[in-house]
Amino acid sequence: MEHFAPYASNAEFTVARVALEHKHLYRVYSEHGDLLASVTGKMRHEALGREAYPAVGDWVVISARPEEGKATVHGILPRFSKFSRKVAGNTTEEQIVAANVNTVFLVMALNNDFNIRRLERYLVAAWESGANPVVILTKSDLCDDIEDKISDVESVAFGVPIHAISSELNQGLEQLQPYIGEGKTVALIGSSGVGKSTLVNRLCGEDRMMTKEVREGDDRGKHTTTYRELIRMPQGGLLIDTPGMRELQLWEADESSLSGSFADIDELASACFYRDCKHHNEPGCAVQRALESGTLEQARFQSYLKLQKELAYLERKSDVRAAAAQRDKWKQITKSMRGTTKKK
Repeated sequence: MEHFAPYASNAEFTVARVALEHKHLYRVYSEHGDLLASVTGKMRHEALGREAYPAVGDWVVISARPEEGKATVHGILPRFSKFSRKVAGNTTEEQIVAANVNTVFLVMALNNDFNIRRLERYLVAAWESGANPVVILTKSDLCDDIEDKISDVESVAFGVPIHAISSELNQGLEQLQPYIGEGKTVALIGSSGVGKSTLVNRLCGEDRMMTKEVREGDDRGKHTTTYRELIRMPQGGLLIDTPGMRELQLWEADESSLSGSFADIDELASACFYRDCKHHNEPGCAVQRALESGTLEQARFQSYLKLQKELAYLERKSDVRAAAAQRDKWKQITKSMRGTTKKK
């Protein structure tokens, strides 16, 4: 790792993996065992946002104090993937749900939780993360029209593997084994009560995560996971279980991520008469023709437009935030320089 090079000459430093986060304290897996770590004052001073702090799944440079069971984090190694969302509320800030993940399990239950529009949103975020999305349809034992549901998912998840399983009956779990082998990391993403924790327990072969009974009336499990955790698997891989998301507000995505999730609309748009067609009232619009003929569902097109607007809004807000962060950074530098001048 070339980014570790500045630390390599000092035997004090080593690399660890962030397994759990508790408000700027971190449980890390290291060659010295599990340690409780905190970031240096320098990292805290230079951080311009949440993304500058370690997240679950991050590889970090640490100085370990194994006799105390503690460590200090000096830096974060570059992330090859990260699944992010906008933090809840009105704040425009990134929350990294999982970092350095090979595969994202997008978990959706085959009962009342089944929602194609939500899945479209998850797919956009998954493609943007740099990891490979896989759709996991849980609670197949509670569904009478599995093939129809799979067909619905196939209509929006182009080229994405789809697996229908029942954790309760241990059905279909063997399909997931190739994703969790030695050296691989998988993150489970989905709304509350879809059975993520039960699935983790089944894949681990033991009760690692707390679960609760299904609620009467809506067939949904009660939400139990309240934090993100990197879990060692007997197969040699790692799983990141995440709290259920009431909503997934996108953080950022480019045209390629949107196109990856809406390849059908992208293909239609390429046949429009005008290259910059907005697909409203322009003559020769292939998208509008598809809507009129029923080839393209109105609900899917509206979902596409909604995500487009959301990403454009986030881009504008992020630009403003980046400019403000840059101003704050220079203020800190100027203040620091003034202090140095006074000492002289």
